[in-house]
Amino acid sequence: MPQPIHRGWFSLAVAFAGGLVLLFVLGPLVGMFLATSPRQLLTTAGDAEVTASIWLTLWTSMGATLILAIVAVPFAYLLARRDFPLKWLVSGIIDIPVVIPHPAAGIALLGVLNRNTALGRLGEAMGLDFVGHPAGIMAAMAFVSLPYLINAARDGFAAVPQRLENAALTLGASPARVFLTISLPLARHAILSGLILMCARGLSEFGAVIIMAYHPMVTPVLIYDRFTSFGLSYAQAPTILFILVCLALLVVLRLLRGGQHAAR
Repeated sequence: MPQPIHRGWFSLAVAFAGGLVLLFVLGPLVGMFLATSPRQLLTTAGDAEVTASIWLTLWTSMGATLILAIVAVPFAYLLARRDFPLKWLVSGIIDIPVVIPHPAAGIALLGVLNRNTALGRLGEAMGLDFVGHPAGIMAAMAFVSLPYLINAARDGFAAVPQRLENAALTLGASPARVFLTISLPLARHAILSGLILMCARGLSEFGAVIIMAYHPMVTPVLIYDRFTSFGLSYAQAPTILFILVCLALLVVLRLLRGGQHAAR
């Protein structure tokens, strides 16, 4: 429960520090909004290249999140409930995509998914050419954002009382049924938060994606392309439009999560 705020120099100092943080975050965004006219935004919203890139960014990020969740969530349950040799190393490996430069992540992916590798040839046989293809974009997005889902889901499963799982096992339920009917529902809020974080991180990815697929352009790549080709003024309107779309999507996802939480 939040504590009441007491008046005094410390409270003023904390409030001042919070104001500086908010100014640091909002200042550049507000400045960009003020530098862009409504007419520029409307023109950009009608630009077929911009709208296509935004749609591509949205569905590839959400698709990568949902596909990887099929294996990431059970893996997070394993990490929360089982001790095994070198578990600390496995946990460290999961966090590697967060700390390495993202162009390096793209180069690493390209090294195993290009047309001359076994995985690349397998994908090509299935009609998936990862390089310059939405499949490559999804791979890049998933690589850099997967730790957010795994870590959130692992913490959610760790918070589930293990006695409930043990009681169900004692009564004859299979481990799979315990996972699906007890552990997963009780950890769903943390998992949903992880899904939202993973999707949001995928939406913003640039470094790994541009290595895997400059074309078709996701919106971060399109913004970079317009900035380097035409300058700052041409990049601001697509940036603002993309921010608004992402903000709307995240608000909807948060509201859905909040609604489920209230219905519990």
